[in-house]
Amino acid sequence: MLYLWVKTAHIFAIVAWMAGLLYLPRLFVYHSATPEPEFRTRFTEYESLLYRRIMRPAMIATLVLGFWLLHLGWAGFGSSSWIWIKLLAVALLLGYHHYCGALIRRFQNGNPHSERFFRIFNEGPAVMLILILIMVVVKPF
Repeated sequence: MLYLWVKTAHIFAIVAWMAGLLYLPRLFVYHSATPEPEFRTRFTEYESLLYRRIMRPAMIATLVLGFWLLHLGWAGFGSSSWIWIKLLAVALLLGYHHYCGALIRRFQNGNPHSERFFRIFNEGPAVMLILILIMVVVKPF
């Protein structure tokens, strides 16, 4: 029964974290396309608030609960290949998350990349989410 409660909380945390990972790069697209200084300042504030108040706590909760699930169920799936692919995808999302934080800091000093870069960059979390869902639901390996 504990496993199901931890799993439910983990899924809730994932949804919150992924919402931020999907929305923040979209804000970067709009931010990079905005020439007006007052809007650029406002975008930096919104991006920072989203990152610090929603994404970071959701990421921490996702990781803590995920490791708890690994501990509780390791005997059942520890030798499966799908879990390692999923963990690699999560590691890539962690890197993406921290790179987003670096981009917020770079925006304070100007536009770090083109709008086109951010439009492509915006697709990363969706690709990782699809991979993770396939690994967890289908377990192809």
